[in-house]
Amino acid sequence: MSKYTQSRSLLSIRGLTERSVKLLSRFVAYNFRHVYYRTKESFGQHKRDLVVIRVEDASESLQETKVQFLDALERFKLVVNVESGSLEDKYRLLKQQFDYCNMRSEIVSNKIQAIEEVSDALFKEWEAELNLYTNRSLRGQSRQQLKLSKQHYSRLIKAMLKAEQKIQPVLGAFRDQVLFLKHNLNANAIAALQQEFSEICFDISQLIQAMERSIAEANHYVNVLVEHRNLPSLPAAK
Repeated sequence: MSKYTQSRSLLSIRGLTERSVKLLSRFVAYNFRHVYYRTKESFGQHKRDLVVIRVEDASESLQETKVQFLDALERFKLVVNVESGSLEDKYRLLKQQFDYCNMRSEIVSNKIQAIEEVSDALFKEWEAELNLYTNRSLRGQSRQQLKLSKQHYSRLIKAMLKAEQKIQPVLGAFRDQVLFLKHNLNANAIAALQQEFSEICFDISQLIQAMERSIAEANHYVNVLVEHRNLPSLPAAK
């Protein structure tokens, strides 16, 4: 067998292995979520309840993240406007604020992913259970509720993803300032930070607005789900 043929065979095996690992990971994740949801349902907590919990949780996380970025902005303002003080101390202050904001951004991303996972499971179950109705009127009401819920969910996720996407550019600019100050602990570094300050202020203000829209959408979506909970529906399928 030639070296070329051997290389192609190895690449094929590697590609097959990677696909197998991905398929296995998806299978394990799907079964884990299935068992998780069934366990929750056995305690009377259905997917709709989990969606409400996770949306409220994400809303609280966005609120906390908004406060953290506002605090970071105030600290940044303090660093660039105050002439006195150790540059080392200013660097450590900015670095600490950056780390906090970065941590909060990761939490927000995880919360959004959790909403997507349970909402996908809820809508699939809801769609499947429409066929279990014998009363056409109730089936029609439930189908309409599903349609409206999907529309509200789409608005919510769009708003949350938009807020999440705005976090990264702000973090990138913040990281640049921290790194620059780290390697240039002198007066010129502070002057450079002052030049970038207005742009960072604008970026953070845009981020805050996006977060506030996401929080408003989250509150509205929770109200919609709570209202639908009180309308006629079938018990969960066994």
